[in-house]
Amino acid sequence: MKTGIFYGSATGVTAEVARKIGKELGVPDADIHDVADTAPARLGDYDLLVLGSSTWGNGELEDDWYDFVAGAAALDLDGKKIALFGCGDETMSETFCDAVGELYDRLKDTGATFIGEYGADGYTFDSSRASDGALMRGLVIDEVNHPDLTDRRVEEWCALLKK
Repeated sequence: MKTGIFYGSATGVTAEVARKIGKELGVPDADIHDVADTAPARLGDYDLLVLGSSTWGNGELEDDWYDFVAGAAALDLDGKKIALFGCGDETMSETFCDAVGELYDRLKDTGATFIGEYGADGYTFDSSRASDGALMRGLVIDEVNHPDLTDRRVEEWCALLKK
């Protein structure tokens, strides 16, 4: 299964997590894309789409995602799998990693199958659009308050995606 990783990163944290995921999944650097300079049509080149964004403001996507996700939402992604990841700060307790939920909401009608639900054990927050009950819609990372959890969580999540 050919995997492409697509991320938006304002401070470099999400880009770093994208590279960690790429290394764990064996994805070549050429298949890791910053959405700021990538056309949404590139999604068609891959079977598994790993999409990641940091959360900003009141739970918004990283700015570079808006044009990209608008184009992606217009595509027919039937037969593709999407795995989501996001970076946030649990002290933003009402919007923790909301960008993951935003990506899900914008892409859920594309025909793709979403995979990679994962828990948020070790984090404390009040609500998140990334949550669908007991699980998150993907991998959530808090490099601000819990950088010690990142490597283990990336490894475990990637192991789920490989199944």
